Amino acid sequence: MSLRPEPLPAIPAATVAAVRAAFPKGNLSVDLRAEVGTLYADQLLTDLSPPEGRPVAVAPWRLALVLVMQYIEGLTDRQAADAVRRCMDWKYALSLDLHDPGFDFTLLHTFRDVTYRRIRPAKNGRGRRCRRRARLLSS
Repeated sequence: MSLRPEPLPAIPAATVAAVRAAFPKGNLSVDLRAEVGTLYADQLLTDLSPPEGRPVAVAPWRLALVLVMQYIEGLTDRQAADAVRRCMDWKYALSLDLHDPGFDFTLLHTFRDVTYRRIRPAKNGRGRRCRRRARLLSS
């Protein structure tokens, strides 16, 4: 898995309109995006992926945010990947088009495994920052 950091994309207009119509008062995923934005910017995750190898299919910040929302809602990897495909509020939080097909659930396990293995030995403090952000969300 190789990472090329990219700036946070804008939420597609159709997704914004649909979510505002469906959730005029907001909900957890919408509020999470509005309040926190990108929890884990790609720049924070750059040293967790090797520079060589094939490019990642899904932006690491999206996978990290899916893992947080998965934890909050108590979902399995399969259920979380399904929520990315079918829930417009998740698409909003992830800056995805309403027609985005999502990704295979096994990608979550792979991302979690790679991240955990690389956070432990991180010497530059990024591992601590990732864990700190995750703890802040879960409290």
